[in-house]
Amino acid sequence: MYDAVKRLLDIIGAIVASILFLPIFIFLPIVIALDSGLPIFYCPIRVGKNGKLFQMIKFRSMRMYSVPGKQQHADTALKRDKELLASYKKNSYKLPEDPRITTVGRMMRKSSLDEFPQFWNVIRGEMSLVGPRAYLPNELLEQQDAFPHTKPLVRIMLTGKPGLTGPWQVSGRSNINFDKRIVLDVEYLKRRSFLYDIWMILKTFPALLTGRGAV
Repeated sequence: MYDAVKRLLDIIGAIVASILFLPIFIFLPIVIALDSGLPIFYCPIRVGKNGKLFQMIKFRSMRMYSVPGKQQHADTALKRDKELLASYKKNSYKLPEDPRITTVGRMMRKSSLDEFPQFWNVIRGEMSLVGPRAYLPNELLEQQDAFPHTKPLVRIMLTGKPGLTGPWQVSGRSNINFDKRIVLDVEYLKRRSFLYDIWMILKTFPALLTGRGAV
């Protein structure tokens, strides 16, 4: 019953939120285009429930880098900069002072506005309103190598559908290392209930307002 009702509430909640935040969906693409051009969206591959990969939809918050004949996203630029890449991995796949982030992107990330298009991922059934964090495939593999004791916990974490918000988002986000995030996600899956999901959603609002742990 929990999974069936949660799916129904996810669809209703994502549709209602999309309508309520419609001005943001209209305004932000214009601001992004004026600030750093196209494309508006960034769709990284993430690991979903049972290890299934999906494209997460986000407003683009990073610069596009010109190379002969085309433009490439900042992720490509990161792979070419060994020093920056080493710092990125050392800081749990985050850069506190990321030079790739645009002016508008920094504002969006502080308030998590770049995550709003994920309501579409929720409607499509790839994500839930509340759930564990959705990791990059290489991040999930490399972090397990760095923290071998988390491997059994990762298997449990992958039994749940990733969430638009969840325990790591309301507990400090990037201030929490991978091994602590996985514990939080597994604890959520063991305790999950409708009341606990509502509590997570309510805790999300002050986390967004303070921007604690956002980079």
